[in-house]
Amino acid sequence: MPDTAPPPFQLPPAFAAWFARRGWSPRPHQLALAETSLSGGSALLIAPTGGGKTLAGFLGSLIELAQKPRSNSHIPSLHTLYISPLKALAADVQRNVMTPVTEMALPIRIETRTGDTATHVRQRQRKTPPDILLTTPEQLALLIASDNAANFFADLKCVIIDEIHAIAPSKRGDLLSLGLATLAEWSPTCRFLGLSATVRDPEQLAGWLDVRSAPSTPLPSGRGAGVRGQPSSASPVATSHAQPLLPERARGPIPSVHIIQTPTTINPDIDILVSRQRIPWSGHSGRFAVPEVYEAIRDAKMTLVFVNTRSQAELLFQELWAANEDNLPIALHHGSLARDQRERVEAAMAAGLLKAVVCTSTLDLGIDWGEVDLVIQMGAPKGAARLIQRIGRSNHRMDEASKALLVPTNRFEVLECRAAQAAVEAGEIDGDGPRAGALDILAQHIMGRACGEGFHLPALYDEIRRAQPYAALDWETYERLVDFVATGGYALKTYDRFHRIVRRADGLWVARTPRDKQAHRMNVGAIVEAPMLSVRLASFAGGASPNSGGGEQRRAIRAGRKLGEMEEYFLSLLTPGDTFLFAGEILRLLTIDGMDALVTRAQSDSPAIPTYNGGKFPLSTFLADRVRHMIHNPEEWKHLPDPVREWFEIQELRSAIPPPDHLLVETFPRADRHYLVSYPFEGRLAHQTLGMLVTRRLERAGAKPVGFVASEYAMAVWGMEDMRGLDMAEIFHPEMLGDDLEEWLDESALMKRTFAHCALISGLIHRNMPGTEKNSRQVTFSTDLIFDVLRSHEPGHILLQATRADAATGLLDVRRLSDMLARIHGHIVHKPLAKISPFAVPVMLEVGREPVFGASAMEAILREAEEDLVRDAMG
Repeated sequence: MPDTAPPPFQLPPAFAAWFARRGWSPRPHQLALAETSLSGGSALLIAPTGGGKTLAGFLGSLIELAQKPRSNSHIPSLHTLYISPLKALAADVQRNVMTPVTEMALPIRIETRTGDTATHVRQRQRKTPPDILLTTPEQLALLIASDNAANFFADLKCVIIDEIHAIAPSKRGDLLSLGLATLAEWSPTCRFLGLSATVRDPEQLAGWLDVRSAPSTPLPSGRGAGVRGQPSSASPVATSHAQPLLPERARGPIPSVHIIQTPTTINPDIDILVSRQRIPWSGHSGRFAVPEVYEAIRDAKMTLVFVNTRSQAELLFQELWAANEDNLPIALHHGSLARDQRERVEAAMAAGLLKAVVCTSTLDLGIDWGEVDLVIQMGAPKGAARLIQRIGRSNHRMDEASKALLVPTNRFEVLECRAAQAAVEAGEIDGDGPRAGALDILAQHIMGRACGEGFHLPALYDEIRRAQPYAALDWETYERLVDFVATGGYALKTYDRFHRIVRRADGLWVARTPRDKQAHRMNVGAIVEAPMLSVRLASFAGGASPNSGGGEQRRAIRAGRKLGEMEEYFLSLLTPGDTFLFAGEILRLLTIDGMDALVTRAQSDSPAIPTYNGGKFPLSTFLADRVRHMIHNPEEWKHLPDPVREWFEIQELRSAIPPPDHLLVETFPRADRHYLVSYPFEGRLAHQTLGMLVTRRLERAGAKPVGFVASEYAMAVWGMEDMRGLDMAEIFHPEMLGDDLEEWLDESALMKRTFAHCALISGLIHRNMPGTEKNSRQVTFSTDLIFDVLRSHEPGHILLQATRADAATGLLDVRRLSDMLARIHGHIVHKPLAKISPFAVPVMLEVGREPVFGASAMEAILREAEEDLVRDAMG
């Protein structure tokens, strides 16, 4: 029999010659993805960091643009859309993709479009789009909400989603998934390519990417009638007179999403810093390890120092700069800094001019800094996948081991770092499973479609259900959401301000007014940022100085160069004259003028450290499970530093270390209070919810609880009565997630905060309006008022439904808490103690802690409290 197998895919001569000139050979996964792309198929590429995923994603498009004549070559049209989770990554990809384009002299235009792109550039891109546009999920949503959006995307051939694992399991992923479904409708031949190095479940992620396939769930029989299948003229979205389904576009046989996976062949080199200094029991600053971190930076060629929060970045940068006796070029990079400062740091890194950069997650996804040979992670990474991403910035080549140093900032983090190290060595990756799409995001998308092309009700329903997070969306919920966007819902429909879309005589739903369109476009996005103020250096007119008196000073101050943005809440805690850290400098606050905080450079031994409400990652379920097993396995203790191992041994002697599927609960008196401390190791969010619910139960049991505190690893409650005789099986019974949770939610301020976020994302309330911007107090007043109205008059309102779902999956982590309560039911080890145990020391240091802005003052207070607690616990 003759061999009928097709010949292997070959690069066109010009591309093969380009690889050869660089001394490269195209990797198998690059050829496979290019072949799939050129055949019109969609694919998910999973390849190790440094494996050339970005080039693989673009290769098919570059070949197609270089060789195939455009169908309307006399009119510029968009061929490929690249979507990145980070602005910095989009800019980095443009630099990298321009290399082959320039060196092969390809007639291809590549541009970026992010929140940093100037307005006139965006307008020009709409009129004359580039061949390849690099953008973010939010900008795609804005483009979809633009006039003539369908024509803009009509010739689109390829969409590339980079770092797809970081986008999909989030509200940004919901928004992007809906956008991809829209693109699949407007350009039926478009292919979708996903790129990632860290995927736990490839099949699930491939399903998320597959927006060209029809939804598998059955169509609703009552569609086109009204809510619950009954015609209703009372609802503006009742569809008894709506247009029939638009005819299906011609679609050829569409292959499922191909999964192209390249195994990792070289394991990263990960060390854990065992400091010569004393390892703290609590805290996250890592100040004790700064001299050793500086030594590692000095010995490496270029280092990225990752931290988990922006405040930690500011503090660590200052500490490293104080230790920088060699005057090494060290920079700072995080999302609150001004764009020009971030770009200067990125350009200096690309040019190899820096020795180290202290950064947050702004630099941890996919960016190729070729000179970086060491990654330092300050504090536990909170997830194995995040650690893999971050250490992949080091030696960013597939055939060379990445090098990383983990620096635990307290004793429990030693365990977490060791668990993360073991998970990476074993090739295990954590990650969230499929999620149900958020309803507030869907409301925003519905409004966006009305602002752009407009939509017919049944056709949009079919389109939405192509997005995996909304595949199971029922018709009634969809209709209620459209009604919400159109009127605000039953309880709000008498208020004209909540009427945002209308149905024309031909059945097409459109934005009601141009102002409604503009308001939507100014507020697109899935992330609700805390209210921010611009931090600007002050200049002084007429010879005035920072020491001038009150009114004279105010008249003389002028706003100068913008350093970045800070949360309004933090700045509101300061008074004029206070100093704080920001943008790598010590600044003195002069005054707040409108949306600007005016500052001067200053000297201070104890500047305030900025606090940011967002940015702290929760401990992943996967890593928490590894930590529990490590704690309960004495064989693992031999890998730990001596002080930590001794801590475990004394804990076992004084109290207990039960099996990993059990829960240890300790009760003991201290001073004039009584304490209950439990150790679920489920992360701060789940522990906060547990503390709220346990406190309610203790109150009913007569323990007179006064308060509680939660850490990543433990939860402590203190009260006025002895709790050592209580039935802990009853206190921690799984039924607390029923009535107790409902009652607490009804009374909780957390629900109002969550509702405010949902109201902003859904578009019910706008922070940014044409010509104005609301401050946090105005937004809070508006959303609190609406929340109270809905709870009283329409408790089943769709936005309250969205709020409860958000609280359960986000701020409360109810699913994780539910799984934990089920796991430990019947397996509670209660240890009534005469005094505090060694394990209780870290969480007890959190009890009663008040905000202290000076880092040195905070550490002095903690040290004094720690010595007292440790003396009791350890003897």
